[in-house]
Amino acid sequence: MSQRPTRTVGRVVVAATVAAVAALSAVTATAAPSRHDPGAGRLLDAKPLRTAAALPSAARTMAITYASDDMNGRPIAVTGTVAIPRGKAPAGGWPVLSWAHGTTGIADVCAPSRDTATGLDHDYLGPVTQVLDSWVRKGYAVAQTDYQGLGAPGVHPYLNGVSEANSVIDIVRAARRLDPAVGRNWAVAGHSQGGQATLFTAQQARQRAPELALRAAVSIAPGGVALDQMVPYMMAGGPGAEAAEAFAPLIVLGAQAADPAVRPQDIFSAAAQPFEQAARAGCIAQIRAVPAIPTAQLFKAGANTGPLTTYLKAQDPITTNPAVPTMVAQGTADTVVAPAGTTAMVAAMCGRGIALDYRTYAGQDHRGSVPASLADAQAFVGSAMAGRATPRTCG
Repeated sequence: MSQRPTRTVGRVVVAATVAAVAALSAVTATAAPSRHDPGAGRLLDAKPLRTAAALPSAARTMAITYASDDMNGRPIAVTGTVAIPRGKAPAGGWPVLSWAHGTTGIADVCAPSRDTATGLDHDYLGPVTQVLDSWVRKGYAVAQTDYQGLGAPGVHPYLNGVSEANSVIDIVRAARRLDPAVGRNWAVAGHSQGGQATLFTAQQARQRAPELALRAAVSIAPGGVALDQMVPYMMAGGPGAEAAEAFAPLIVLGAQAADPAVRPQDIFSAAAQPFEQAARAGCIAQIRAVPAIPTAQLFKAGANTGPLTTYLKAQDPITTNPAVPTMVAQGTADTVVAPAGTTAMVAAMCGRGIALDYRTYAGQDHRGSVPASLADAQAFVGSAMAGRATPRTCG
């Protein structure tokens, strides 16, 4: 792997983060942490945030570093933000919305907590910030993880469901340590990559953090469905395959970060090098700026995709079993996450008796599904928080 881009945070914070990881590793050197290890969620650093990543209506937004675990149960440090509403918390404390962000990239500069008005991902993160600001106005503390390896040491294991869920869950624990007015009732919501993370979180949360009370989940245009078929589909030049060209290097490099058996050099051709370089140093917009080539030319003839295929099958959200009421939202004009894939995922989950509410939004594209589903998402979560029955398409 090439050198990661230079970090923009101060050296003191980076040093503290590295020291915290070392301390966590020393504590658990002889045994992997349990699913509800009390060290996970420990607050390692917090400072006021006043950049574009802060929610405008919050009493304050804090940039934090907290303890979590990677997909193998090893201790790591993760960064993110926590926004606290204005006013006095209700009885039981502020309910929490833990937001799982969509694809930004795998380089540290792509971490949502580092967003600025001129940031590389601000065209996506800026509108999402406005959506999340409406949650804080409704009285939710909003926690936003950057995920493992985005903003903290290590490489981001893009689309690893276990790692994402650990980060999404543990930031709620960290928020409660940051401010005692933050309550134990929470909901998870996410978009695209975060839609996949939401479903893994809804499956894992009760076992990982029994001291918290996850009430609902909202998965918007969830990524990861049938990704094990990505390479053969792109090599065949199937309809819409070009939409995946910018995501292919993120998927392969992220898989390698989680499973060293995945070797990009065994998969990508020399023609793919500009895409790989853009993925390592830039964000999704910079990958998309690389001149397109026929998708089949990204890959070596006879590419060894066995380890990648096995890995991606395990990250498919169709395998998850959410343990709380779950809303799935999908735009019908989405060319990034195919509506047919989301519909097939919902059908499979319904067949297992999972309680789902499936909403589609006519004419909405991939990013448009976030604001389009906002009112429904807030009503769904509000009902679950109040102990009322939530709408169901199945289950």
